[in-house]
Amino acid sequence: MITPSYPPKPSPGDRIAVVSPSGGLPELFPRPYELGLERLSEDYGLEPVEYPTTRKMGTSPQERADDIHAAFADPEVKAVIASIGGDDQITVLPFLDRELLRADPKPFFGMSDNTNLLAFLYNTGIVGYHGATVMCELGRPGAMHPQTADSLRAALFTSGPYELRPADRWNDVNRDWRDPATFESEPETRPGTGWTWLGADRVVEGRSWGGNLEILSWLLMTDREIARDPSVYDGGVLLLETSEDMPSAREVFYILRNMGERGLLQRFPALLVGRAKTWSFQRPNSPEEAARYAAEQREAVRRALSAYAPDTLAVFDVDFGHTDPQLVIPYGGTVRVDGPARRITVTY
Repeated sequence: MITPSYPPKPSPGDRIAVVSPSGGLPELFPRPYELGLERLSEDYGLEPVEYPTTRKMGTSPQERADDIHAAFADPEVKAVIASIGGDDQITVLPFLDRELLRADPKPFFGMSDNTNLLAFLYNTGIVGYHGATVMCELGRPGAMHPQTADSLRAALFTSGPYELRPADRWNDVNRDWRDPATFESEPETRPGTGWTWLGADRVVEGRSWGGNLEILSWLLMTDREIARDPSVYDGGVLLLETSEDMPSAREVFYILRNMGERGLLQRFPALLVGRAKTWSFQRPNSPEEAARYAAEQREAVRRALSAYAPDTLAVFDVDFGHTDPQLVIPYGGTVRVDGPARRITVTY
């Protein structure tokens, strides 16, 4: 196993590749995509570079892998960002050339289905960045959430420690991207609830690994990009978050139980659990239903930890998942979880 290292950072004025490793959803929803490109250019001073599959639905895994290769091989491109997630990026992994990506390492930003590529880069020796896709975070109606914008700026352009903070206000209720009125105002937010700490009597500092729980379960089933020797993750910080598919608490427990049976869960002395996505167009929960769903998911995680990793320091409702704001967390980089001080510091 190669220890991941940080790739060089871009500077304002540099080119950033925009790729769609999961699917060309910018073709179906051009408004949030164009808004995200505009902010990359105007707010961050970067020059977005698109590829043949970036805005095209129905492309093959080989074609999407070709775009990833082209982005990493271009010496003028200094970073890579995903347009959005999806559900079939796992089919792209067999077509990726690990040596090509290792030859010119670059910061990659993405989350959700992009857990596939983040795990691939981890095993290639490249620190990636969990968070901040073009359509969802950069393309947020009205304006980017200030905490997302600040975190992304620090992750893009700086190297060193960055303290994460609980969201002052947050949201997980989406509006229809097909409706032009969606983009006339910012989403409604509600007051932050802070983080919940479990076993917070110690300090853990280690390399982060994990990502979207559903995607990790697929990687486990296909035996891809997850080490067969779980000891390679010893001392790390596990990142787990769930998507708008809103898996049941039972399913969350089953996945974590399987990770425990494989010897994975107990390798991580610290766990950060992303704030649960509790609303979707398919399941528009009431506030009471949403609170119950989130509580049941937290209890499922606690139950799994009690069985397999009772000494793990866990922090719940950290804002790095499918909710808004979305803090960027290095994937394979250093994360410090200070239980007594109730502080989380990442190294960008």
